[in-house]
Amino acid sequence: QEQLVESGGGSVQAGGSLRLSCAASRFIYSMAWFRQSPGKQREGVAVIYSTAESTMYSDSVKDRFTVSRDRAKNTMYLQMNNLKPEDSAMYYCAARDQWSAHWTDQGLYGHWGQGTQVTVSS
Repeated sequence: QEQLVESGGGSVQAGGSLRLSCAASRFIYSMAWFRQSPGKQREGVAVIYSTAESTMYSDSVKDRFTVSRDRAKNTMYLQMNNLKPEDSAMYYCAARDQWSAHWTDQGLYGHWGQGTQVTVSS
């Protein structure tokens, strides 16, 4: 199983920005960000595919978050701007070696990171 390592979480005030990183030891076709806050289900935030580096986002973060990847470093990033208190959660990196249109289905991902906490205060 591939080990994914997240970093970059922290505390920020509403309207601020953070950048998360997820490092893998090799290239993986699909890499995604999920998040989970207490009492809520884990939800998909964004995904990036190797095909033309195409991306998809959840409606709640579209136009505020940007997912990208540095292939040379096997690292995925999540740039989060205009953060809101409701963005507070544990953020997880996930990856799989195939493409799927159902990118928010966490059961499809075989590789997960340990999570990094993001806290946004109002």
